[in-house]
Amino acid sequence: MPVDKKRKEMGCPVEATLAVISGRWKVLAIYHLLQGEKRFGELTRSLDGVAPRTLSKQLRELEADGILSRKDFGETPPKVEYSLTKLGKSLEPVLLSMESWGIEQEKRHNP
Repeated sequence: MPVDKKRKEMGCPVEATLAVISGRWKVLAIYHLLQGEKRFGELTRSLDGVAPRTLSKQLRELEADGILSRKDFGETPPKVEYSLTKLGKSLEPVLLSMESWGIEQEKRHNP
């Protein structure tokens, strides 16, 4: 479901954000793509434990929401690269804030 339709159905902007980035692997995929474009295999290795089918589904959803772009080179074996769009890159301060918050929580629980 595209972002605009989700936003219309949500009463809160935070809900609209969560509707786009929720999913076990979406935030982590975006986080890794902040470092630059990645091939599918690179993302799979970066996200230790993700099933390729699950990652593929979540990447398609992010693409449909305009968060990332997919470049298919039309080669055999398949070569596909993913990168963040301008909209996807705009999530960087959100993710970096989450990272900082997580670091503080780790320090609090592991002094």
